[in-house]
Amino acid sequence: MGKRYLIGAIVVLLVAGTVAGGLYFRKKDGLPVNGETIQRRNLTAIVSASGTIQPKRSVNISADTIGRVTQLAVQEGERVKAGQFLLQIDPRSLQTAVNRGQASLDAERSSLAAARVAVQTAQANLSLAQETLRRQKELWSEQLTTRQDLDTAQNDVNVKETELKARQADVVTQQERIKQQAASLASARYDLSKVTIVSPIDGIVTRRNIEEGEMVLVGTMNNAGTVLLTIADMSVIQAEVNVDETDVPNVQVGQPAAVSVDAYPDRTFKGHVTEIGNSPIQNATSTSASTGSQQATNFKVDVRIDEPIPDVRPGFTCTADITTATRTDAIAVPIQSVTTRELVYDAQGHVVPQSGAADPLGPAPLQPGQTRKETEGVFVIRNGKAVFVPITIGIAGDRYFEVLSGLQPGDVVITGPYNSVRQMKDGDAVRLSKTPVVG
Repeated sequence: MGKRYLIGAIVVLLVAGTVAGGLYFRKKDGLPVNGETIQRRNLTAIVSASGTIQPKRSVNISADTIGRVTQLAVQEGERVKAGQFLLQIDPRSLQTAVNRGQASLDAERSSLAAARVAVQTAQANLSLAQETLRRQKELWSEQLTTRQDLDTAQNDVNVKETELKARQADVVTQQERIKQQAASLASARYDLSKVTIVSPIDGIVTRRNIEEGEMVLVGTMNNAGTVLLTIADMSVIQAEVNVDETDVPNVQVGQPAAVSVDAYPDRTFKGHVTEIGNSPIQNATSTSASTGSQQATNFKVDVRIDEPIPDVRPGFTCTADITTATRTDAIAVPIQSVTTRELVYDAQGHVVPQSGAADPLGPAPLQPGQTRKETEGVFVIRNGKAVFVPITIGIAGDRYFEVLSGLQPGDVVITGPYNSVRQMKDGDAVRLSKTPVVG
């Protein structure tokens, strides 16, 4: 038993010696890391969002009258012109209303003609009475007639004037009745015109929801009614994409975009932003079981496509890469190099140097005026050590961040391995496992 314990102790000592030796030589030579030399680059910030291809102008055609479709002249996918006949609803009941209105209008016009004849008759009677009165006045002046005959002639004129005014009023009344009947007839004709539906725009019939012989329903307050056809003007198409709320502030009208359509995987199409929604679109996204269901807030952004897409159809899935910013000859740092560390700042905002060794009892207490906050930065290799350098980041490109302050071209930053960068401390000894990447 004693020999067995002795052998175990020797094995433990050998393993401990091997580990200690590795740590010693590692500390002596430095932690092997990968690096890259900082240089100036041209950067492009991209916001990517997915959505669908939609026409700039699309019209849903519904019916304004109830009836059965008696004629249907188009098929789904057919190209139509503005004013082209599409379909007709049974017009018989509405045609009857038009005929009835026309007959009533003709009757009122006949009554107007009779009223005008009555006016002419009243005018003639008035003229005759006025002539009689004139003769009676002449005779009265010569004392050749009686006072009674003169008064009778005067009263007759008054009656004839009243009759003329009444007949003239009848003409005015009849004219108003004709206007009323004409308005009713125009309304009936307008209702009749609704049974014949023509295309309001040039485009393609992208949807047809009706068949010949089916009944058409009219929309009400609680029922949208039947959408018979959808016609889309595919001469101007756009990508309607949903952009996350964190990216929307960077998107502006007029920014260029590259649109890729799933139906054409090997091509991209040029476009530009034409509209940015002000109201969010709420999309439910599934999360972990512990957090339940949350809402991802997106905004609709319209990207007009500036070049034709062959055989495009509404609803094609697409992705738009919107260029939100560009930088020329900017100092750039690899994205994987950027990490965060908690630094201490004095009252003037300057970094307070800390000792390299970690305090087992925790961070040292802050002095008056000092603050501690998370700071973005990179580890730069200087004299064989990793030095944490705070940086100010500008736009984000595909693989690089723009650096506004903190680095200069020629600095060598540590890019990996990832776990080494994450656990690295300011002042750690490091060595490059290979020549730093340049270019």
